[in-house]
Amino acid sequence: MDWKERIREKLSQAEFEVQSRQFRGRAAVLMSIFGRHGEPHFLLTQRTQQVATHKGQICFPGGLEEEADRSLWETALRETEEEIGVSPGEVEFLGRFKDYTSVTGYSVTPFAGYIRKGFTTVPNPREVASFLEVPIRFFHETTPLVQRRWRHDRWITVCFYHYEGQIIWGLTARMIRDFLDYI
Repeated sequence: MDWKERIREKLSQAEFEVQSRQFRGRAAVLMSIFGRHGEPHFLLTQRTQQVATHKGQICFPGGLEEEADRSLWETALRETEEEIGVSPGEVEFLGRFKDYTSVTGYSVTPFAGYIRKGFTTVPNPREVASFLEVPIRFFHETTPLVQRRWRHDRWITVCFYHYEGQIIWGLTARMIRDFLDYI
């Protein structure tokens, strides 16, 4: 069984709790996975300094649910197309991962999706400064730095990965760590 099928099978067996408390809103991200030289990679973006939140941070494509979205999966696909130009037809659903609560009070649902061979990226210049293609192997072989930080009036645990001069941290790093521990 190849890596893509292992992810799909493991996520199809998942039974994650549904968050029942009130949130400021709901968001979804695409844990965008693609193959290069037979090895799985995450496709991450670096946000511009022009966006309203998380300026300059490394993250998965995604954003807030809109009224026209029929599902959070659709939110993740719409945001991926808006941010990096990858159309929904180029993304193969691998599964839904567990929900997270952001430090700003949003419920965030990550979806694992395989971006098919031959895809091209077209960054939205208002939102995406650059791309980062990170072999998943890197996260298996690297122990993140973990710190306790005071954020938004409470203590939280924050993970940091250092990759080729970039820092992958916060909710994105936590999702990656939890996802790979689960898979």
